[in-house]
Amino acid sequence: MKLNIDDNIRNEIREEFLQSNTIDPKFYQRYDVKRGLRNADGTGVLAGLTNICNVHGYIMNEGEKQNIDGELYFRGYSIYDLVNGVESSDRFGYEEVAYLLLMGKLPSLHELAGFNRILAQNRELPAGFFEDMILKAPSKNIMNKLARSILALYSYAENPEARTPEQELYTAVSILAKLPVIMADAYQVKRRFYDNMSMYMHQLRPEESTAETILSLLRPDRAYTYEEAKLLDLILMLHAEHGGGNNSTFTCRVLTSSGTDPYSAYSAAVGSLKGPRHGGANLKVLEQLDYIKANVRNWSDDGEICDMLKKILAKEASDRAGLIYGMGHAVYTLSDPRAVILKKTAFEMAKGTEYEAQFELLNSIERLSPIVFKEVTGNEKALCANVDMYSGLCYRMLSIPEELATALFAVSRMAGWCAHRFEEKMTCSRIIRPAYKAIRSQREYVDLADRS
Repeated sequence: MKLNIDDNIRNEIREEFLQSNTIDPKFYQRYDVKRGLRNADGTGVLAGLTNICNVHGYIMNEGEKQNIDGELYFRGYSIYDLVNGVESSDRFGYEEVAYLLLMGKLPSLHELAGFNRILAQNRELPAGFFEDMILKAPSKNIMNKLARSILALYSYAENPEARTPEQELYTAVSILAKLPVIMADAYQVKRRFYDNMSMYMHQLRPEESTAETILSLLRPDRAYTYEEAKLLDLILMLHAEHGGGNNSTFTCRVLTSSGTDPYSAYSAAVGSLKGPRHGGANLKVLEQLDYIKANVRNWSDDGEICDMLKKILAKEASDRAGLIYGMGHAVYTLSDPRAVILKKTAFEMAKGTEYEAQFELLNSIERLSPIVFKEVTGNEKALCANVDMYSGLCYRMLSIPEELATALFAVSRMAGWCAHRFEEKMTCSRIIRPAYKAIRSQREYVDLADRS
């Protein structure tokens, strides 16, 4: 919606908006407010306990933060062991990870087969859902469509307000199964409505894994290689969970603490993940990579790359935000295990293809960014690549449209959100309500006729 007002009034509204909604930073220092729920050293404020995930990037040694290589544990299992276990027997792993997160244990062969059957049986959307919720209301942004669709599923559930463990688990598995289909359908409708391109609608194949289902539904000919499906499966595994403190998971727990229904909690988590400071960061990495590719003539020249990174940090290049996207993390210091794992697999798959040089360029950016960051800012902070550094280019290599990059993150992370909702609901009994100190002084009321 665009307001039909002249420039003077528009500028006046803008100034009043800024004045009414801006707080002087000195007040945060005066009252020791931990903005972003972060301590002064960058660590997170302790807000809860969890058995689901441990994100480990440093240790406290006699009161001082000591950097270490990043570690990630799902239900106590190292992400390295989970990935290696899947790769050693050459099988798909996302469903196994989802089961682990939801049920708290690794499945047996029998349990995993049963879980896969349940997912396949629940992928089909309710009768009329596609026509009423997706086809008739296309969206340019797939994340918004995911959030709206999850909310809409409430209306199709027999007892959406039920809060029993059995109903919570059924709802979680049902949404987990349907979300890849909703994403693919929303994209096809978006192509037709906004891009003036053909829409491809395929029948579901119950024998396909989650990764295979996604590739099968997105591609016109449904063709994909086993290696492509395995790479996507790996990405889904790595994105499935990342602790209770990340913004979208904390959002899910906040809504859950209010006693609201699961559809509202999961939809809100999707909205949080959409943000460019969270799940949307993978798109920013691709945008910046394209800018560097276009403006650095020799991708093998460290000096030229460093010059570009200096301009980016100085807000003179790229989107002028002063950020090197894909570098840095709130918890990880020396390395992000997700980036380490994904980089290794992606580089192997990219060898001999048109993407090999682009991955090498990203590798150079990763290697040089800490040096340039320290030189430009004087900050000694450890800076490592996060998973977003390589995930976006992996999607390109898989011919997955860029507008689905963050949506795929949501499809994967749904497993983690569900686990955290279960834990918040079963363990915590208080609504999450942090304090905000009011700093506005009291004012005398002025009658309407006397206001200037």
